[in-house]
Amino acid sequence: MKIRVGFGYDVHKLGEGEELWIGGIKVEHHKGSIGHSDGDVLIHAICDALLGAANRRDIGFHFPDTDPALKGVDSKILLDKTMQLLRNEGYELGNIDSTIALEQPKLKHLIPQMQQVLAKVLAVEVGDVAIKATTTEKLGFVGTQEGIAAYATVLIEKRR
Repeated sequence: MKIRVGFGYDVHKLGEGEELWIGGIKVEHHKGSIGHSDGDVLIHAICDALLGAANRRDIGFHFPDTDPALKGVDSKILLDKTMQLLRNEGYELGNIDSTIALEQPKLKHLIPQMQQVLAKVLAVEVGDVAIKATTTEKLGFVGTQEGIAAYATVLIEKRR
C-alpha cells in the first residue's frame, strides 16, 4: 500500500448580501463568499489537498474559474468529481484534517453537520473528516472580516 499526504489552502473575499457556503452547508450571515462557484473555501481546500496528494495539479486546473459552466456551481459537485478522479487512479481517502479561519459567524455548532455532508459526498465515515474553526484574533484580512480562509491536510492510500 502506498500512502500519500496532501495540503490545500483557499481564500475568498467576503461581501455583503452574498451567500456563505462552508463545508457543503449554507451558513446564515450577512456576508458571504465571492467566487466563481459557490465560494465554499473548505471544500476548495480539501479538493486541492486531494489533488496535491495524488500529484494531479490543483482545483483551478481541473475546474477553472474561466469556465462558464462552473459559474455558481455547488462545490460538493467539484469534491465528488475530485474524489472520482482519485478513485479511478486507485486511491482511497484515509482522513482529512481541516481548519476554517473566520471571525464571524461562529461555526462550532455547525461542524457536525459539515462533517456529515462531506463524509456523504466522499463516501467515507464521519470520523474520517475532522473540521476545526478558528479566528485570527482580529488580525489580517480574516480578522477584519474581509475574507475567509481554509486549510486542509489529507491522507490517501493507493490500492494495489
